[in-house]
Amino acid sequence: MTLVLDHITKRFGTFTAVDQLSLEIPEKDIFGFLGANGAGKTTTFRMILGLLRPTEGKITWNGNAPGYDHSHLIGYLPEERGLYPKLTVKDQLIYLGQLRGMKKNEVLSQLDQWLERFKIPEYIDKKVEELSKGNQQKIQFISAVIHKPKLLILDEPFSGLDPVNVEMLKNAVLEMKERGTTIVFSSHRMEHVEELCEHLCILQQGKPVVHGSLKQIKRDFGKKNVIVHADFDVAFLQDIPGVTRFRKVPEGCELQVENEGVSQTIFKEISGKGFVRTFDLEEPSLNDIFIEKVGASYE
Repeated sequence: MTLVLDHITKRFGTFTAVDQLSLEIPEKDIFGFLGANGAGKTTTFRMILGLLRPTEGKITWNGNAPGYDHSHLIGYLPEERGLYPKLTVKDQLIYLGQLRGMKKNEVLSQLDQWLERFKIPEYIDKKVEELSKGNQQKIQFISAVIHKPKLLILDEPFSGLDPVNVEMLKNAVLEMKERGTTIVFSSHRMEHVEELCEHLCILQQGKPVVHGSLKQIKRDFGKKNVIVHADFDVAFLQDIPGVTRFRKVPEGCELQVENEGVSQTIFKEISGKGFVRTFDLEEPSLNDIFIEKVGASYE
């Protein structure tokens, strides 16, 4: 069930939130959306869900326009959390599960499993307002996945979570992918996208500035990072042709270079000058690519 966005545009009056966006999101894939605040990520998600209609273009999922008749197949975790604070966790999930066609006993069985997994079984009869923000987020996540959706949309799923809970949610997301769910998510955290996604799109002012497979994006970027730790002054390396960025760090420097060939020049230059503890050639990080493509507009 491939999700296809075909020249999608969304305007609100004179403001264009999404501008001629075309993407294909393969089945059973984890696809990441990156972009500054206001780049068009949430608007795109709402169009995929059928909550907003595109001004131009069309969206198809398995050949059909997504809408309310697909709600039992789609899960959505919005950036603005939307739980009912006065309801207990159990009553809340029964209600939301039944909206998606589940039977009460089925909801309770799934809920017990998820609460055990997230190490919060004692919260089943607590009101949502009595829970910490992190635990509320776990409940919101459970509400998005309890019906085992085929398409799961997560808008900033890890914001506000401590590292232990981030790992818990990441593992749950990866397990759902292994079971065949297509997952689309946005995040401000580059390392989460880098760790989870096979394909991604960087949006800027509603337009894709980078999109494709993560491996290909890194390959096409061309530049590499070089890390040097040495017991002598390495400041002279910034003057080598092909060094595009130099940053001094304790005991050495971090460089960005135009290609692997420049790294070999650096290696020759430091050979014989003293003790070198580290010489490491690394792929560019997603953060490097994002900053170069989007730059100062990122918040």
